[in-house]
Amino acid sequence: MTDHSFTFCGAQLVARPDGSLWRPDEKLLCVSDLHLGKSERIARRGGTMLPPYETQDTLWRLEDAIQKTKPETVICLGDSFDDLGAAMALDTAARRTIAQLQSGRRWIWIEGNHDPGPVDIGGSHHLDATIDPLVFRHIATPQTETATGEISGHYHPKAALPGVTARPCFLATPTRLILPAFGAYTGGLSIKDPVFAPYLCAKSIVILTGKSATAAPAQALAKRR
Repeated sequence: MTDHSFTFCGAQLVARPDGSLWRPDEKLLCVSDLHLGKSERIARRGGTMLPPYETQDTLWRLEDAIQKTKPETVICLGDSFDDLGAAMALDTAARRTIAQLQSGRRWIWIEGNHDPGPVDIGGSHHLDATIDPLVFRHIATPQTETATGEISGHYHPKAALPGVTARPCFLATPTRLILPAFGAYTGGLSIKDPVFAPYLCAKSIVILTGKSATAAPAQALAKRR
C-alpha cells in the first residue's frame, strides 16, 4: 500500500489507503465511523436483512491497521457503534477482539450522534480530545467558528477521479480534516453534496482510499459532472 504523507496545522500526518489516519510522532492511529453492529441494528428495527459479517470485517481491517502501525494511542472518532443497542448486542468474539486490540495501549472513544454516551467496552470516553496541535471530535464545528487543527468524521466523504468509481476519501482544508468512514457497511456522501461546500477552497484536497492513498484538488473533483 502507498500512504500519503502531509502536514496539517503543524502536525505530520499520514493518510493510509485503508482510511485510517496515522500520526507518527505521537504513535497515534485514528479511525472514524466504524458503525459496528449495523446489520443487527437494521434487523432489530425491522429493516432489510443484511449479512451479519460487517462487524467482523471492520474489526479485521482495524486489527490489520494496528498491526502495521503499532500505535500507542487509538482514537475512534465517533459512531463507533451503530447505536447503543448495537454496542450492547456485540457477540463475545467481537468483544474479545476489541479487548485484544485495546491491550497495552491508550484507547479513546469519541462520542458520536449514533453512540452518544459511554459504552462498557473498555477505553475512555470523551466528547472530544485534544492532542496538540490537533482536536478530535465527531462532527466538524460550523465554518463560522474557529477550529484550527480540527479532525472529524460523521459525513463519510467520497470522491472519484476521472474514469474511476467513487470511493471513500479524506477531505482536508488548511484548518480542518474530515476522515472517511472506516466501517464495512457505512457507504459515503459525495463531496459534490452541498454539505461539503464550506470546506471546498483552492487549497482543499481529497485523499482517496483504495490500493493507494491518492491526493487530488477537492474543488476540481466537486465541480465535475
